[in-house]
Amino acid sequence: MSIPALIVQYWPRLIAGLGLTVEITIISLILAGILGMVFGLLSVSKRKSLRAIALVYVDIVRGTPLLVQAFFIYFGIPAALGIQSDPVVSGVITLSLNAGGYLAEIVRGGIESISRGQMEAARSLGLPYGMAMRSVILPQAIRTMTPALINQCIITLKDTSLLSVIGVTELTQTGRLIIANNYQSFEVWAIVAMMYFVIIMILSKISKRIERKMSYGKSNN
Repeated sequence: MSIPALIVQYWPRLIAGLGLTVEITIISLILAGILGMVFGLLSVSKRKSLRAIALVYVDIVRGTPLLVQAFFIYFGIPAALGIQSDPVVSGVITLSLNAGGYLAEIVRGGIESISRGQMEAARSLGLPYGMAMRSVILPQAIRTMTPALINQCIITLKDTSLLSVIGVTELTQTGRLIIANNYQSFEVWAIVAMMYFVIIMILSKISKRIERKMSYGKSNN
């Protein structure tokens, strides 16, 4: 069967798999954004204990493979607690924790890229530390962080493919199930690859447009 015929026949299943992929990505990135902001701010805190907490979290995330994290969350924790886990929920938790660790480093790097004089000037005007960070430092840091943040979005989208090993019927798992029916590996994986490529290229174009706008804004300033 040709690729166009396969697309027509399996289009509803492929779209359902792609939809779940995008849904998991969006939910995971929202949760990861919260984690990344919290632990990113902790990592630049003046308190050693808070910095240590952030460091431990980031090191665990960066020091273990995503696949191992998925197995631990889906198989390990439920086995230890004697409960059953939903594959999608476990997948979202895995991606959120994983992306959150990398986003924390992006936030930390963005904040540290801003001159310390900015914070000192804000504090000299009587602004509390929290308000100075929120009103002065973070708005500037976000400009620096934006390209890396969008790149992390792309990475997280691609990482959803690893969730197929725990039974999440996202796009990759959908492709595997279709191949189990028709044994046309080359054609099906070509279709799956094209679908990933289109979504990722759209995100890449958006990223480049944002970078150009921000560069233009900086040049005007």
